[in-house]
This record gives sequence, C-alpha cells and structure tokens, in this order.
Amino acid sequence: MANWSDPRIGASQPATATAGTDVAYDAGLRSHMLSVYNYMTSGVLLTGIVSLLFAQWSGAPAILFGPGILKYLIMLSPLAFVLVLSFGINKLSTGTAQLLYWAFAVVMGLSLSSIFFVYTGSSIAMTFFATAASFASLSLYGYTTKRDLSGMGTFLIMGVVGLIVAMVINLFWMNDTFSLAIAGIGVLIFAGLTVYDTQRIKSLYFQIAGTEFLGKAAIMGALTLYLDFINMFLFLLRFMGSRD
Repeated sequence: MANWSDPRIGASQPATATAGTDVAYDAGLRSHMLSVYNYMTSGVLLTGIVSLLFAQWSGAPAILFGPGILKYLIMLSPLAFVLVLSFGINKLSTGTAQLLYWAFAVVMGLSLSSIFFVYTGSSIAMTFFATAASFASLSLYGYTTKRDLSGMGTFLIMGVVGLIVAMVINLFWMNDTFSLAIAGIGVLIFAGLTVYDTQRIKSLYFQIAGTEFLGKAAIMGALTLYLDFINMFLFLLRFMGSRD
C-alpha cells in the first residue's frame, strides 16, 4: 500500500499544485465512494430478489425448516464467504473478490428468505424502506462530518460481541422482553457502525489511492456497509414486522 496522506495538508506546495491535487483527490474520492455504494446497493438488491424468489418456491419451506443438513449449509454459508473475503482479500484478485461478493449476496438471499414465512410482506417492505432511509442519513453523516469517529470503533466492536453473547443466552432463555431489548441495542449498534464504517472507508482512501488495492477496497467497503444495513434491517424488523 502507498503511504498516502491528505494532499490538502501540504501547505508548502505551490497554490496551483495544491489546487490541482485537491481537485484530483476530490474526484478520486467521489469515484471510490460511488463504487462502494454501487456494490453495496447492488448486493442488497440481489439479496432481496433471491430471497423473494426462493421464498415463493414451493420447496423452500421443506429446505428451510425441515430436517437435513441443507438448511444449515444455507444458514452458515454467508459467514464462510465473509471470512474468506476478510482474511484472504490480499491474496485474491479483484475479479475473484467480485465473484465472491456476488456469491455471498446470493447465499445471503437464500438464508434471509425465511423471514417471508414469519412476517407479512408489507411489514418487510416497510421495514426495508425505513432501514434504507436511516442508512442513507447515517452514512451521509459519516461521510460529511469533520469529527474524528475513530474512538467509536473499539466501543462498537465490544457492543457487537456483547450482542452476540446476549443472543446466544436468549436462545436458551427465550424471553420476549430480553429479545426486544437485544433488538433495540442491535439497531443502535449498527446505526453507529454505519457512521463509523463510512468514515473509515473514506479515510482509507488516503492510504490506498493510486494503488491496485483500490478496487478490492471498494468491494470490502461495500461488504462492510452491506452487513451494517442487513443487521440494522433484521433488528428493526423485530419491532416493525407483523407476523403472519
């Protein structure tokens, strides 16, 4: 990776050079963030289409809720793709990373199709659009704010770990009030992560601009924001979803 720093800090440069660098930086950053959002939005839409189509298939309930190993493969496959992309991104080509990202979006759609058998279609749609509006506002704030949000990272990661532990506990306890509390905390944590991750993706551009890693960074940034969006949607669905 290049040791990239903000070109606007270089006060000793001639004014014309600095201005020209600023323009190039701003154009490059906008292009990079647009690529991230395009990947993320396309991935979410692909997941939604696959989820809806699979749920309409007559054999889906038997696979998702019946006996057999296939339902566990569908459930755990998205995690496998995330791990491969996260830990193997440096060894993967940009094309391979793209294929893995799209494959992840597809298997995630299969995994999420179960919500159509639990909640009404109208409440799922309403929750989706509410999540989309919230995500857009939060991500815009993360992109435009001048406040350094790096200190939020450790706190939010600890929150995710605590959330996972609480969810495991509730698998055995099965308490509705505790489940709603988890959902509420989950919405807040992933709302915070949306803001934090957007600023982190933007800041990373300083280090990788002009390198071949930029394309893969766009995919990983999209994956991060995708996970923030989906998790916020699922936790919000527990409040807004109407059960069949």
